[in-house]
Amino acid sequence: MERTANCNRKLERMLKALHHEEPDRVPISDFFWGGFLTEWRKEFGLAADADIYRYYDLDWRVETPNLDPHIQPFQTLVETATEVTVKTGFGATIRKRFDLPMPAYVGFDTDTIEKLEAFQFDDPFDERRFFQAGDDQINGVGDGFTRNTPAWMERVDAVYEDFPVFGSVCEAHEMIWRIAGQENVLMGMGEYPEQIARFVDRLHEYNLGLIQAQIKAAGGKLAGMVIWGDVAFNKGMLFSPVFWRKVFKPGVKAMIAECHSAGIPVIYHGCGRALKIFEDFIEIGLDAYNPLEFKAGMDAIELRRQYGHRIGFCGNFDVQLWAAGSREELKAAALTKLNVAKGGGFIFQSDHSVPTNVPPASYDYVVNLVREYGKYPLKLGEYDLPDLTYCRI
Repeated sequence: MERTANCNRKLERMLKALHHEEPDRVPISDFFWGGFLTEWRKEFGLAADADIYRYYDLDWRVETPNLDPHIQPFQTLVETATEVTVKTGFGATIRKRFDLPMPAYVGFDTDTIEKLEAFQFDDPFDERRFFQAGDDQINGVGDGFTRNTPAWMERVDAVYEDFPVFGSVCEAHEMIWRIAGQENVLMGMGEYPEQIARFVDRLHEYNLGLIQAQIKAAGGKLAGMVIWGDVAFNKGMLFSPVFWRKVFKPGVKAMIAECHSAGIPVIYHGCGRALKIFEDFIEIGLDAYNPLEFKAGMDAIELRRQYGHRIGFCGNFDVQLWAAGSREELKAAALTKLNVAKGGGFIFQSDHSVPTNVPPASYDYVVNLVREYGKYPLKLGEYDLPDLTYCRI
């Protein structure tokens, strides 16, 4: 199995952008809510299984293996026609109402510092994570609900010929809150900082193993890695940046170094306003930051002015505007945002993921605009921002 010529062009496009070089055009892709995909297929008269990545020939996609600390089937606690409540391999009890986009976490087996210290992990190299179908929390309980997710390598192989495929891992904060609950974790940072730090060190080892195991299992098929790590909300950090630097930063640095040693770039997905640790991401060699939530005050244009080409940007197109903007407003926003792509270093995406309230016609309009005006050399006309042309620092 080999990549197609078109896929090789996409891979070159992505790698050049991430190395702050100008490829043939600005890369574009996204993450999508299931509700949006349903409406998109309906509006365009497509089959129920139509693949939006193939329809628009998008430039990259992510496949996530089983990251659960304990590899086990979901334990079903409640199941009706309208909802299900399950206990997962994280030891989290989650209620999923089928009419709502996101699930509710209703309980955690690991709810004391003593239980956290006693928590054990299954082997990150266990081949079931990569080569067998099964239940896992991140793939199974989210926007939708899925049991017996197909094996990771089966999913990678299904798209490898046509798309650069990025692997997927969570950093330690994204893991610990799924194990113990966000409130318990934040309280624990204040009451038991040393115990939390020791557990985070164990998570660093586990996550590093997951990266190493993915790279080995994929056998050269990974084009990159996404690290998922929400440590901020729309006003700022969820906890002290000093604590993040001391406790969490070393693990993120090690994961980036491991990926780079394998020759693959890293995109970090972090929601919210994480500006206080952007210099840290630059210091540890992060290739690009996603999704750059516009509603959290993250503007890639201003970030490029501030940070130059020391870090790449992925995302930042305002989904609130995408949902309600006129064609004129969407064109102005999209073409203005393309200024960030001067000199490379930019992947066009939404500022989180494409939600149900974005009209499919508006999504289609913006994708085609980026394809038309995102060709190098960029010609943005009245939307050109001359001060970004040589922003190389």
